[in-house]
Order: sequence, then structure tokens, then C-alpha cells
Amino acid sequence: MPKVSRELFGHLPDGTAVEAVTLKGEGGFEVRLITHGAAIQSLFAPDRNGRVADVVLGRESAADYAEVRRFLGATIGRYANRIANGKFAIDGHSFNLPLNDAGGANALHGGLEGFDRKNWTIADIGEEPAPFVTLTCDSPDGEEGYPGTLRTSLTYTVDGMTLSAAFTATTDKPTVVNLTNHSFFNLTGVEGSTGILDHRVTIMADSYLPVSTTGIPLEGPGPVDGTPFDFREPRGVGERIGIADHQLGIRQGYDHCYCLPGGAVDAPRLAARVEDPASGRVLELFTNQPGIQFYSGNFLNGSLTGKYARVHRQYDALCLEPQVYPDTPNRPDFPPARLDPGQTYRHTFLYRFSTDRS
Repeated sequence: MPKVSRELFGHLPDGTAVEAVTLKGEGGFEVRLITHGAAIQSLFAPDRNGRVADVVLGRESAADYAEVRRFLGATIGRYANRIANGKFAIDGHSFNLPLNDAGGANALHGGLEGFDRKNWTIADIGEEPAPFVTLTCDSPDGEEGYPGTLRTSLTYTVDGMTLSAAFTATTDKPTVVNLTNHSFFNLTGVEGSTGILDHRVTIMADSYLPVSTTGIPLEGPGPVDGTPFDFREPRGVGERIGIADHQLGIRQGYDHCYCLPGGAVDAPRLAARVEDPASGRVLELFTNQPGIQFYSGNFLNGSLTGKYARVHRQYDALCLEPQVYPDTPNRPDFPPARLDPGQTYRHTFLYRFSTDRS
């Protein structure tokens, strides 16, 4: 039986065809990717009893994705997360980005038409050495205010019950790059789930970035020790989310970047783990990036209906987004996001699924 299939997913309002590629692994593990936003549209994983369920939020049609921008499963770029005031400078040259976050305070997730709004091109597809698809996207010099023509490639691969994603990017002018995936996970299964507050999260980080009311990092990393942001041991998402804490209050929950030991590294290492006690599903995130944005679905407000006619409400899903830190182009004390001509940006992460039989 083929482990890779390709089909028409639908059309955008301008008539552009959106394709879907399905990659199959083991035990019913299956990932459906669409060219619109290079997004993970569905991800099926077995529970401790072998029952398979879709564990990511998404939408049913290409028209649905085009209608409302919510980043569900999408590839984010050129710069994931926030840049304060939509401004930064490189070598004395200033650049201004569209302000599309917090009432015009910041640039967010690549601007008004980021990589999540582009229809990526399928460059390669196959089953050897494992089911994969390679998608490409070109962003011209000046798009959304960013300098340089950026050429990006993204390869998704399924091996057993692991989905890996490998980004590369090159530029012809000095620029900044921060690419990630914005999947919303609910390991109980999105079709009939009641939320993620019972999910147990572990994050391998001793520090995180406290932020302003608009989500911009303040002085620098702060220790997680003694705070509700300490996930060095497994803790339920909802265990401390309602306590009186300024940082939790201003973001209505967790929406913060965790600083991983060692910063950016060559090979992906274990950075976070999520366990669902109800189903036994386990998700482990491996990344070579210096940070992870942990988001507890605070701003899912019931205004959007996704797959299976499910209305997306607060804390229905969580995100773990590997990346460099927010506002890095304005923070020389943070791990760099700069990319120069002749260099290659490389970002690899893995979502590894398993089950807890207990």
C-alpha cells in the first residue's frame, strides 16, 4: 500500500489550486499536509489502546483557510512571533514592517501576508528512505518590509510515529529569519475533546522570557524556579494557570518563550514533552533552536469552527513553537536571527509520538 498520496485539496478565492499530501507511518500514524501555508492539516495518532484520532486543530477546506487567518498548523515566516514596533536595523539600515498585532504595537508572524498565507510549491515527493514531501517558497526583496530575496525549502518526513520538519533558507541581502510551525495540539483528539488543561507538560528549560502586555520580552530571561512557569517536571497545564500571577494575567495564560540550555545547537535535542492522561498519547518535541514558545490557546474565543464542526474555545489546544526569541532583531543580547548571503539558515524539529500504557 502506498505510504504517500497526493490530491487536490481545493481552491483559493482567486482560483489557485491547493494540494494535499498524505504521509503514512506505523500503527495508523498519518499526517496530511497542504500547500496553503505548508500547513499540517491533520495528524492521526493512536492512543494506548490503538484507537486513532486527529490531534491537531485545522479546517475542512482551502476556502476555510483563506477566509480567516488563524495560523492553524501553518508554517510561520519570515519572522515568527513578534518584533516590537515593527522596526529593526541591519548595518545601519532601518526597516519598517506592517503593524498587525496588539492594536498596532508589533509586527507578528511575518506581517499581513506571511508564509502562512502563501501557497507553497511541491518540489519533490517520495517514499525513500521514508515518506516525505519537500515544499518551497520564494519571498521577494522588500516583501512585508523584509530585506533580501529569501528562498525557503521545507521537507516533512514521516518515520514510524515521528514527523520531522527540516527548513533551509538563503538570502541575497543581509536579513532576519525565524521560521516555525504553529500546530495546535490536543492529544485527546480534536473531534470530541474538552480541552488541554489536564495535559501534562514538561519543558527542558531553566528560564523563560517575561513579557510586556503586548508580548514583547522585557529585560531578559528570568528563572522559572519558584514560578508557575516551572515545567521542568511534568505539570498539568491547568494546575496553576488560574493563580494570581502578573505574567499569566496579561496573556490570559501561557504565551511565553522558554530559553533552552545551550542556545542554538547543531542536532535537535529533546526540548518538551506533552502527556495526555486520558488517551495515553505522548508528544515529544526535539529542536535545534534556542527557544520554544509555549502557548496554551488563550485567545481561542469561540469565533471559529474547525474540523468536525468543533468550535475552538479557550484552552482547547496548545502550541509548542521552536524558534529564536521574540524581538531578537532588536536585542543584541539574544541568540541571533541574522542571515547573510552565502549562509544557509537551518532549522530542524521533530514531533515524536508514543503512548503511555499506564
